[in-house]
Amino acid sequence: MLNRVILIGRLTRDPELRYTPAGVAVTQFTLAVDRPFTGQGGEREADFIPVVTWRQLAETCANYLRKGRLTAVEGRIQVRNYENNEGKRVYVTEVIADNVRFLESNRDNSGGGGNREESPFNGGSGTSGGNRGNSNYSRNNQDPFSDEGKPIDISDDDLPF
Repeated sequence: MLNRVILIGRLTRDPELRYTPAGVAVTQFTLAVDRPFTGQGGEREADFIPVVTWRQLAETCANYLRKGRLTAVEGRIQVRNYENNEGKRVYVTEVIADNVRFLESNRDNSGGGGNREESPFNGGSGTSGGNRGNSNYSRNNQDPFSDEGKPIDISDDDLPF
């Protein structure tokens, strides 16, 4: 049996971070995923899919994801139900994400200076090893060619040809 889903879409609002009574971080957000066809009026339709992340991945998503950001989510579909205040049974279908990739850099330069954030952040249920975040992630990516068009001093010995 297999329960695996991969989605690419845009966040409909900023992620909502909460903590369980035991202190475990959980983040919820909704991903708008375009359908591969247009509707009767020629307009593109989308599905709005609720996503839940846990622990370190939840905190990372809350810190770096914002409304409108293009994001890839990998996880499993979960259906749960509960009884609401009126005694009616409510069913909820959501994606429990264990891998989230930020597919574009910050559009607004607040909170990190517009750094490239195309790195995956793996969260983990059942994974051994301590790599719950991405140790290769660097917030200090600098453009080596940002010297405003000034010549670069390179000797002929440094050139490979």
